[in-house]
Amino acid sequence: MQFLINVLDNNSGSANSSEIAQIDEFNEMLQNNGHWVYANGISAPSEAVQIDNRLDKNILINEPLYKEEFYVSGFWIIKAENKEQALELAKLGSKACNRKVELRPMHG
Repeated sequence: MQFLINVLDNNSGSANSSEIAQIDEFNEMLQNNGHWVYANGISAPSEAVQIDNRLDKNILINEPLYKEEFYVSGFWIIKAENKEQALELAKLGSKACNRKVELRPMHG
């Protein structure tokens, strides 16, 4: 099964050197144990563009869809045997990045 772990932050690019080192260790553990699929950081919401080209309307809105205090600043896609294992990995990810995370199963 694959799962998405979203990193929730309120200050994009805010990881300090200690957190980056912990994230690197977590990533290495995921890779060494066969849980790694992909991971990446995401730019700040201030760089978001909403695009709606249904019916060729070509609407562009230079702002995020949601204007919340916390937003997704990065993510991991992991492989896990079941939800329980994914929860344990998400707990380790939260500790590594020193942020709240959100775990969601992926379809397909």
